[in-house]
Amino acid sequence: MGAIATIGLDLAKSVFQVHAVDTAGNVVVRRALRRSQLLDFFERTPPCLVGMEACASAHYWTREIGKLGHQVRIMPATYVKAYVKRNKTDAADAEAICEAVTRPTMRFVPVKSDVEQSINMMLKTRDLLTRQRTQVVNALRSHLAELGIVAAAGFKASARLILIVRDDTDHRLPPIARYTLTEIADQIERLTEKIAKLEKMIVSSVRQDDVARRLTSIPGVGPITAAAVRALVPDPAGFRTGRDFAAWVGLTPQANSSGGKQKLGSISKRGNAQLRSLFMVGAMAILRTSKYGATMRPWVASLLKRRPFKVVAVAMANKTARVIWALMMKGECYREPSVVSNA
Repeated sequence: MGAIATIGLDLAKSVFQVHAVDTAGNVVVRRALRRSQLLDFFERTPPCLVGMEACASAHYWTREIGKLGHQVRIMPATYVKAYVKRNKTDAADAEAICEAVTRPTMRFVPVKSDVEQSINMMLKTRDLLTRQRTQVVNALRSHLAELGIVAAAGFKASARLILIVRDDTDHRLPPIARYTLTEIADQIERLTEKIAKLEKMIVSSVRQDDVARRLTSIPGVGPITAAAVRALVPDPAGFRTGRDFAAWVGLTPQANSSGGKQKLGSISKRGNAQLRSLFMVGAMAILRTSKYGATMRPWVASLLKRRPFKVVAVAMANKTARVIWALMMKGECYREPSVVSNA
């Protein structure tokens, strides 16, 4: 057996599985390592190719193992699954990773820096707090509806309900209910304050990044979307074209074709759901404002005459994704195309 040429590393919380082969494909090492032993093992191993699946802590271990001179590559777990033989075990997974990482057609995940991961954490924390606030607002609305006090849907309408809860002269609320609902109102205000702080941090990070600033010039792309793109797409060169990027986000039709017959279904919804949601929200906002405004892009105006509103929104989100990729690759600013009057 020769020296180690390729290592497949199956990540875990405490016990990691290593499968190493030489240039001829002969197994050199097949063993389990504790978390505290992992970096020592790679420090003693000569530089080689290391593969692992994209999962929790994958980017951290990629950076740490890469510092020791190894070439580390991350692969989507879905693409590695095809190389698993028979039953699924940690050893079988490590062997499959070791084989998959050497395939010439394998697709790899760009490694994120700790800064990019931090920005992504900030975005996810804001999303978590927003969902928690929505849950608490719904609880306040439902409790007050039991007492015959209702308000319109939406977060802004909840301010009226909070005023009712804090109004001691409003005798529609029993003392016990007022005390209980005051706690809920306090929670809504605390969450709103935390969300506002995170949004200020996101806007500040976008202002300090040249690429993110240029992305915000695209219609439908605000600071949240620009920050998400910068955190989740560290290397746009990983996509050959803007169409590939749109397909990765999941904004292209799902194909089920055979025998020369093309069958296209709804959008695939693959890739990152967070980016896809942000692109769709921006596209629908553009469509709503253009519908009542004075101008609209020619292709959008033509498409709206033939297809439903949300189908057009998907097309606009796809277009936005391709424009984002082009701006990131070429380093240019967005230029508004010609428009046609709605009159």
